[in-house]
Amino acid sequence: MNIQSHKDLKVWQESMLLVEDIYKITSSFPKEELFGLTSQMKRAAISVPSNIAEGSGRKGSAELMRFLYISLGSLSELDTQLEIAERLSFIKRNDDTIKRIYYIKNMLAKLIASLKEKGTQM
Repeated sequence: MNIQSHKDLKVWQESMLLVEDIYKITSSFPKEELFGLTSQMKRAAISVPSNIAEGSGRKGSAELMRFLYISLGSLSELDTQLEIAERLSFIKRNDDTIKRIYYIKNMLAKLIASLKEKGTQM
């Protein structure tokens, strides 16, 4: 992969915006959730751009793909956690954030497919 920095990747930029979204959303959660759902959601959100950055800093496309898959897993976690927060009435359905999650998932899937097309095997 020929990038100068992980910060050049649109998927990393979008995932950073997702982190901001999650911090804003969780700021209104009940204080007793500070070490529960709030913490879990923040960690899952932070994991996405962090793993994209770590993977792009590693040697080779195979390692990058491994970290991109971890980011996909964190997005699925976060999607589930948002639904839990909604079911517990901590938030109302947040379609913008859910759309951002699926947009990032789609970008990651396309990036992984592109890397696989270039002959990279996990």
